[in-house]
Amino acid sequence: MPKQKTRKSVSGRVKLTKTGKVKRGHQMTRHLLSSKSPKRRRNLRRAGYVVGKIAANYRRAMGA
Repeated sequence: MPKQKTRKSVSGRVKLTKTGKVKRGHQMTRHLLSSKSPKRRRNLRRAGYVVGKIAANYRRAMGA
C-alpha cells in the first residue's frame, strides 16, 4: 500500500505536536487591529487547538 500523501493546503495552516494535538493560529489577526483591545490581540497571538472529529480529519490529511 502506498504512503499517505500530505495535503499541502492543510500543512500550511496547522501543525501537529509531538503528542498528536492539532495546533492552529487564530483568525482576525491580519488587519483592523486598532479596534481590538490589547488583551484581545495578545490572546489571539496564542495558539489554538483543534479538538474532536475535525482534529482527526486534519491528522488524516497530514498523513499521520
